Amino acid sequence: MTLSNIPPLVTVFGGSGFVGRYVVRALAKRGYRIRVAVRRPDLALFLQPLGNVGQITFMQANLRYEESVRRAIHGADHVVNCVGILFESGKNGFDAVQTEGARLVAEVTCSEGAKLTHVSAIGADADSPSHYARSKGVAEASIREICPDAVIVRPSIIFGPEDDFFNKFGKMSLISPILPLIGGGETKFQPVYVGDVAEVIARSVEGKLEGGKVYELGGRDVLTFRECLELLLSVTGRKRALLSMPFGLASLFGSIASLIPFIAPPLTSDQVKLLKADNVVSEEAQAEGRTLDGLGIRPAQLEVVLRTYLVQYRQHGQFGKIA
Repeated sequence: MTLSNIPPLVTVFGGSGFVGRYVVRALAKRGYRIRVAVRRPDLALFLQPLGNVGQITFMQANLRYEESVRRAIHGADHVVNCVGILFESGKNGFDAVQTEGARLVAEVTCSEGAKLTHVSAIGADADSPSHYARSKGVAEASIREICPDAVIVRPSIIFGPEDDFFNKFGKMSLISPILPLIGGGETKFQPVYVGDVAEVIARSVEGKLEGGKVYELGGRDVLTFRECLELLLSVTGRKRALLSMPFGLASLFGSIASLIPFIAPPLTSDQVKLLKADNVVSEEAQAEGRTLDGLGIRPAQLEVVLRTYLVQYRQHGQFGKIA
């Protein structure tokens, strides 16, 4: 038996993304060697200060090409797949990235003898009318078949300094006198802090989570879409009207917005379909302890964290007085 003091190697696909960067930080603090697998390694170099010299390395990888995926995984002890897209663009469609790409990562991970943690989403369902949720659901089924001991993590909407939810509406509040309430704003969310999601993933790498299980991650509070926007306006001190927008009209707007080239659409018709269903932790997951509380993690408080990064949307910045 050969003993080694070399720390285990973890490959993180999508390590420079919103969730991925927090996963890299959590793993670096634990002393792991980390290989960040991304399409553009030159755009991921900002991660280097999160670890010691040589602890974090970078490798070009694209989930549409098996050879690059295999290079990124070869020699790794654990693989974390954080890759996901919110809308389709060119060759990067939901099926290509979130279904076929996830399946490829699972196949190569198991063939290389490594463990796998996969980041999915609450609402993942192979029968969902939403292409996004459907691709996530099909991916989960494939992963459970290929790697029965894989850990799957399903967060609700994730908040944090780089998020695409509160920041999106914060930016909108700078220029628009109204904020839209899709479908009347009654959809329920359970916003979860990105740092808490990263902590769960890091624990899975440590082997502290049971393999073959799906963990659903939600924050302390369940809020409606309307309540989320009201909280945003309270934190930023801006007075904006909240205007109800029927699902049909929102879907039409999303379809048109998606046709504009070179611009990330503020809303897509597929996202409207997602908003027709609540995005909260299931009662089954709560009963079985497959949640933050079940793992002994006290979720970060939404309003407290929002105040640390939504100050940029206040009228006079961080030190401006809120009326």
